Amino acid sequence: MTIKEFPLKQKLLSNYDQSLNKNGVSGERLAERLHQIAQIGLTSNNGSNRPGFSPEELAAKQLVLKWMKEAGLTVTTDGAGNVFGRLEGKDNMKKAILSGSHVDSVPNGGHFDGPLGVLAALEVVEAWREAGYLPERDFEVAIFTDEEGSRFNSGFHGSEAVTGAGSIEERLKLTDQKGLSFQEVLQSVGLTVEGYLDSKRDLSAIELFIEVHIEQGKKLEKANEPCGIVTGIAGPCWVEFTFTGEAGHAGNTPMNDRKDALVAASEFIQRVPQVPVKISESAVATIGKLAVKPNGVNVIPGEVSLYVDMRDIYKENQEELVNQVIAVAKDVAETYDVELSYEEKIRITPVPIQKDILQKLADIFHEKGIEPLYLPSGAGHDAMIIGEQVPAAMIFVKSKDGISHRPDEWTDLNDCVQSVHLLKSFIEKQQ
Repeated sequence: MTIKEFPLKQKLLSNYDQSLNKNGVSGERLAERLHQIAQIGLTSNNGSNRPGFSPEELAAKQLVLKWMKEAGLTVTTDGAGNVFGRLEGKDNMKKAILSGSHVDSVPNGGHFDGPLGVLAALEVVEAWREAGYLPERDFEVAIFTDEEGSRFNSGFHGSEAVTGAGSIEERLKLTDQKGLSFQEVLQSVGLTVEGYLDSKRDLSAIELFIEVHIEQGKKLEKANEPCGIVTGIAGPCWVEFTFTGEAGHAGNTPMNDRKDALVAASEFIQRVPQVPVKISESAVATIGKLAVKPNGVNVIPGEVSLYVDMRDIYKENQEELVNQVIAVAKDVAETYDVELSYEEKIRITPVPIQKDILQKLADIFHEKGIEPLYLPSGAGHDAMIIGEQVPAAMIFVKSKDGISHRPDEWTDLNDCVQSVHLLKSFIEKQQ
């Protein structure tokens, strides 16, 4: 599993500010734990390879599970492989607070995306234990299974199991790159379809879910702020568009007698980026997959299919974005006299963060001497899934150069520890 030792702890501690070790929070402990997880599924160029439902993801969970028990948490694992470590608070009649993330990764990914959120929540518990502090409410540290979705090109299997989201019939149709079915993959790590379905949880006993996560963007770095407040999590909508013209000989078909599907698609591709900026600052649209038929050097393209990924943090903006992109596609098809068809493949409801939660987070930031920077999350997170049923919040942590999902993904330990202090204070204020 481990190819070699990657000195992540040494790198993290090389410029660590010891003054951040206070109120029971330990940067050395956080660095050591990030280091240990990084060695599981370590790739030849020092990346992470812990796909969902893999032995590597399971090993990382079991390592954190051991730490949870050592910290005095009551630990349970559900039928989807999700791990929950619970600390009973002073008043168990009050709703609990849930915090965490995931430990799976994309192939050859980084060492902070996911693990930081899990370990930040656990470090809060460690700090309380050292200080002899007991929170008012029960507190749970969560590790959700397969957030990234690299196994099936379809993620959030752990958090969706908890909420009961999605269709089990559709999941059972999934196969991974090796041709293994969803059921077979579950069995490979000791899970069953029945257990997966039984993982649905009554979340009415949860007051809120808060997730610490690296930004995966450059806004915090440009503002020189260690952490920021997420205003909402953008819900993706994927639509496949197909432009159908007429294939023909590249030499014998005059330019004024062509129905070139690729020319039409090309104008569509050029026009799509103009749509989001007219809707909101948080709206984005991306074309990342395209197929040309018959795809010959000397053949006029007769059919082009492509996917448009459209996102915004507000549902009404997401709907408007999708409608306007479809209108552009229709206009292009009419202009070039080609046929158009489109099919929505996925739509996830955006999760805006409640204003009162944003204000509470801002108050904590000010207390810590950090100017609150508000920013949307364009990427999906477990908080987006859990946030469909309970109030959710996110704290972003600065990413170097905005890099993520690569071995050189980096977040400074000083910023990581700052996020722990923010998370800890926020939870303590939830009376």
